[in-house]
Parts: sequence; structure tokens; C-alpha cells
Amino acid sequence: MNNRRVFAFNFAALFLCLSSFAADTPYEQSCAALAGRKGDDAARLQELFKLDWEHAMQDSPEFASAVGYPGQNARWSDVSLEAIERRNRELRFPLKVLDSVERSKLSAADQLNYDLFRKHLTDSIEGIRFKGEYMPINQMSGVQQGLAEVLEISPRATVKDYQDILQRLNAVPEVIAQTVVLLKKGLETGITPPRVTLRDVPEQIESQMKPGPEKNEMLKAFYEFPAGIQESDRARLRGEAIRTLREKVIPAFRNLRDFFVQTYLPGTRETIAMSALPDGQAWYAYNVRMSTTTAMTPKQIHELGLSEVARIRKEMDALIGGTGFKGTFDEFSKFVRTDPRFYYTDGESLLRGYRDIAKRIDPELARLFGKLPRLPYGVKVVPASAEKSQTTAYYQPGSVLAGRPGWFYANTYALDTRPKWEMEALTCHEAVPGHHLQISLAQELENVPEFRKHLEYTAFVEGWGLYSEGLGEEMGLYKDPYMKYGELTYEMWRAIRLVVDTGMHSMGWSRQQAIDYFMANASKTEHDITVEVDRYIVWPGQALAYKIGQLKLRELRAYASRELGDRFDVRQFHDQVLANAAVPLDILEQRIKDWVASKK
Repeated sequence: MNNRRVFAFNFAALFLCLSSFAADTPYEQSCAALAGRKGDDAARLQELFKLDWEHAMQDSPEFASAVGYPGQNARWSDVSLEAIERRNRELRFPLKVLDSVERSKLSAADQLNYDLFRKHLTDSIEGIRFKGEYMPINQMSGVQQGLAEVLEISPRATVKDYQDILQRLNAVPEVIAQTVVLLKKGLETGITPPRVTLRDVPEQIESQMKPGPEKNEMLKAFYEFPAGIQESDRARLRGEAIRTLREKVIPAFRNLRDFFVQTYLPGTRETIAMSALPDGQAWYAYNVRMSTTTAMTPKQIHELGLSEVARIRKEMDALIGGTGFKGTFDEFSKFVRTDPRFYYTDGESLLRGYRDIAKRIDPELARLFGKLPRLPYGVKVVPASAEKSQTTAYYQPGSVLAGRPGWFYANTYALDTRPKWEMEALTCHEAVPGHHLQISLAQELENVPEFRKHLEYTAFVEGWGLYSEGLGEEMGLYKDPYMKYGELTYEMWRAIRLVVDTGMHSMGWSRQQAIDYFMANASKTEHDITVEVDRYIVWPGQALAYKIGQLKLRELRAYASRELGDRFDVRQFHDQVLANAAVPLDILEQRIKDWVASKK
């Protein structure tokens, strides 16, 4: 997955006397009114969910565009310091409504809704103390990539849709100005990404400044009009877009580039560990808990990683022996990294390869799942502006409401770092039965509050993605021993994450030490490994979720199979895992155990 929008908030506010705060905004006033009203707790809870969802759509227009909520496609989120402070304050008010609801009187379904909504609030409030908003740009995300991505997913069926895109283009300078204010706050407080990870960002910013409009990603929509828009309207809209690009968008990005290169980069930190930031040790511990939805400490996760690396290495050594290769592990790694037979020579062939794998997987899904999503998906190339610092592939969710498919993005930059032997496992993870299947099923849930369809507990979402790689063998993949080696390499990659993420952010490891450990234990290319390590540096803790979630899913499947014996049906098990969208791992475990008990 890519470009997850995570809002961090502070737990300390939870201990304040909530009744002493005045309700200033309409949202706060509506929450206060709901909390003060008595009777019919279930109905008030549903009103709260609806109120909060409508508020979220107004407050985050980009998210509204992504999920297909209408009417917000002409706006950007307000990321001013004042707006951030307002959002932090507003978190306390829905909590007052929850406090007025007697949970024990709710149905089982509403109790789950209540618990997940409360957890989201308290987690967000706990994170307020950590000023992640002061780091709005890194090599993985920021206005230099995100604005074009939002315009890419914005509706474009009518003239009004294009007028909305034009309004967003006209407002780009304001968004960039607010971003610069946040960057300056980061410099003032010592909260910045490490300088070494930002080396490609100036080039990313410049990619949004291409004066040839047909080459600028932000104007892509104006060269791909739908058939229903008249030629006269096309010419007018395209002309306005070009003027806006030249007169407003490019100058704004030029100002950002100049500030970033001349002022921001020289002031960023040289350390890499999150523990080096203000309140950094507590910040990393918070990230670990949020990412894994467990109480595991960094040290415990580090030790788990070491044991998983050792276990997977034994499997890899056995497989290498089965291929007839006579050299050492390092020599085999060099062979699969460098032999031309394992690489495509042009990007279109790479994309065709992924599409072929995807279509071979699709018919096999019926053997593993009772319920499949309606939403289709496709494969497309990672945008050129992001490809150099972007990972090998990622998934962008679609939307039934918006009429937009899910997309599996494949990176065609540096083709000699994109081996064929990783492609089957990667397709399983990013497309089906991984992210596309799980996220689309969540969006298509019925009779649940809207917020439930879009929760992103990373341990569940990415744990499912990694678990799905292991389903490849059950679907007839990995028949080629090198493809099977690719699957093991990808599992090893996620085990290594447990070691190097905690190593860098909690145990004093250097960046080079992390790269060397990765190189010694996996056959991924050095470019890929460097990009990955830099990703762990700027997204501390996120990478821990994959293996933690996968191990829990494997544990629960083994438990259900053991307890149910001949009555175990893998299709029913998978449907149960995915039936409630993304949930924390402890809730998932309890629900699977309840299901097993009901089957017995």
C-alpha cells in the first residue's frame, strides 16, 4: 500500500475535564447536543457515526474524492497550524458522546462499532504530543507527489468535474504555502526527516514544474477528456489549465524548491533514528503499538525478527540445493540479482508480465473465498515523478461510488532491479488475493457505519497482504523454483524489517548497518534495499506490521483447522477473517475463536 493518510494526536488531552471546554465549531456543538440528549443509545450512536463521517468528508476533501463522496472535489484540506489545532481540539467531543452511551445495552454489532470508534479516538488523542505534521514532505509522500495523485483520482466525467479540478489547481499555491509553514516549524523544533533520505525530493518537486503541459502530470486530465465533453469545452478547459499551470502552479513549486534546497535541506538532521527526535523514544513506542496493534516492545519484535530470519533462511538454503546450484548463498544471491534471464528489457513487457500473472490468479480465487468483491482492478506504471524513490509496487484503492477501479502500480524505473522471480508474490500481495480483494470487500460491506469500511489497521491490512503471498502455492503459483525463491525472499524481506526497523530506531543501528544486514540475508537488489531502508527511516514502525499480522493470521488458521478437523473450510475461514474489514489483531483473534466455537 502507498500514501496512507495517518492523523496523529495526543492522549494527554484525554485526562482533561472535557465538560469544561466550550463547543465552538458546528461539529463540536452537534456532538455536545448528542451527548446531552438521553435515551435510545443505539440511535444516538448511529447519529454520531453519521455526523463524524460527514465532518470527515468536509474536513478532508482528498479523502472524500478517494471514497467517492460527492461535492468536495474542488477543495484541498486546510493544513494551516490553526486548522491542525482545531482538529486536535475537536477529537474530545465525540468521546463525550461515547461516554454518554451505555455500551452494555448495545447489540453485538454496535458494540464492535463502539469499540473501534473509541479506539480510533483515543489512539488519535494519544498521538497529539508527537508533531508528525511538522514533517509533511519526505521521499515517499508530500505535495510534490500527493497533489497530482489526488487530481488523478478526481472525477472527470462532466464539465463541472473539470471546473472542480481547475479550482484545485488554482488553490495549489495556498497548499504549498501552508506546507512551507509546517516545514519551518519542523526546522524550529528539530523535527525533520534525516537529510540522507531527502536526496531525491528536489527532483520530485521539479517534476511538477514541467512547462510543457502535455508532459506535466498535474494536467493529465486535460489531455484525456471523456467522449461526452464537447471539443469547444475541451479547448477552453485545457487553455485555463495551461494558464493556471504557468501562472500559479509552477511558480508555487519553484518557491517550494528554492526554500527546500536553500533553507530546509541544510537544516535537516543527520541522525536517522526516531529516538533522536524530541520525545523520540516515546514516539517510536507509540508508532510500534499503532502499527502492530499489540503490546510488543521493540526488543521483543527485534528478537522475533532474528528467529524468523533464521527459520526462513533454512527454507531458502534447502530450495537453493534443490535447484542444483553449487555455490554459496551469497553466490546464488548474486546470480539471481544479475543474470539477464531474470529481467525484462522494457517497461511494457514488465507490465504485461504482471497482467498475465493477475489473470492467472483471478479464476483460482473461487477455491479460496466464498465472497469476492465486485470492483475490478488493473495494472499501471508508477508515475515518472515518483519512480526513483518509490518501492517496487503499491496498490491504490478504487471506489464503487466514484466508478474508479483499484490500481496495482508497478515500478518500471531501473529494470535491472526488477527481477521476474519476485513478480508472482508481489501480485498476490498488492492485487489479489491481497490488498485489492481485502480493501474492496471492506468498502462493499453492508449495514456498517461508513468509517468501518475505511479503517486501516496496518497489522491487519499488510498482514493480510503478506499472508496472501503464501496463498500463491495453493493457487498454482511458484511452480518455477525461482518464483518460489521469490516468495521466500519476500517473506525474508518482511522478517528483516523486524530486525532493521527496531535496530535503527531503538537500538542504535546505522543506516549502512541496516543495508548490510539486508544484503546479507536477502537476494533483493541493492537499489531496492536502499529504497526500502530509507522508507523504514521515514515511516518508523510501519514496516513491523507485515510480519506481525501474517504470523497472527497463520496462527489463527492453524488453530481453526486443528479445532474443526474435517469441518474446516478454508473458504469460510477467509470469509470470516475479512467479514468485518480491518480490525486490531486481538479483536480478530476473538472473532475467529468465537466462529470456531459456533462451528463446534
